[in-house]
Amino acid sequence: MATTVNTAPPKSTNTGKLILKKVVFPLGLAFLIIFCLAPALWQLLTSIKVNEAIAAFPNVYFPRPDQYTLQHYQDVLFRRPFLRYTLNSFLVSMISTLLALALGAPAAYALARLRLRGEQILLGTVLIITLFPFVLVFLGLLEIMQIFRLGNNYLALIIPYTGINLPLTILVMRSFFLQLPKDLEDSAKVDGYSTWNMLLRIVLPMTLPAMVTTGILTFISAWNEFIFALTFMTREEMKTIPVGTAQLGGATTFEIPYGAIAAATVMGTIPLVLLVLFFQRKIVQGLTAGAVKG
Repeated sequence: MATTVNTAPPKSTNTGKLILKKVVFPLGLAFLIIFCLAPALWQLLTSIKVNEAIAAFPNVYFPRPDQYTLQHYQDVLFRRPFLRYTLNSFLVSMISTLLALALGAPAAYALARLRLRGEQILLGTVLIITLFPFVLVFLGLLEIMQIFRLGNNYLALIIPYTGINLPLTILVMRSFFLQLPKDLEDSAKVDGYSTWNMLLRIVLPMTLPAMVTTGILTFISAWNEFIFALTFMTREEMKTIPVGTAQLGGATTFEIPYGAIAAATVMGTIPLVLLVLFFQRKIVQGLTAGAVKG
């Protein structure tokens, strides 16, 4: 007589998986979102609250309708050269990004396609430099800036930012070059293209999404940098957004303008938020390729 074997999973297992899927995972995701966005929401609310609501005790988390104001944004825009700060940040970040791409793309292509002596040593060196804390070279950079008299000069920020972001540019771009089919390059060589012409006319146009991804990462890094900008730029009209925001002063020496600082923080963050939201898929693609293929 044949016996029937019950292969159905226990009900307790199904119930546990259902609880994880329907309860634990959504709660964990909601907590993660709140944890990440709460500081940004607090800055936004602080930037539109009147000073009385900001200084109130206990804290006023969500102000009443009569406690909202745009005065902090007006103070930042019209009493301080915030637009000049924005222009300085954009200029330094954009030029350093273009230089990092112009120098990093050929280097990445050479590491991906050419047979070089000590290639693994070069890759290891680039990786170590990427992980190196650049604040440790601060004193050396300060002496170099004093020798060449580059203080209060855009080059004082463009050169360090380019050097800091160059290793990451090489690693990410190399991972994309490795994904390209070599048959296309072999066909170009048969047609008489030199390595340089093939890189400019064929390879780089095909890796334009990779260059955009790498450029965004480099731009954000340069935009948010604070230590070098604080030290090498002392003139008011040469400061960048992080430095200008940190040095906002109140009506008196002992007053901290929390509302104005929050307003400057929000306005300085909006361009990066829009940039990341617009190119978020390309950023994830670039980081994933660099992690797997690099």
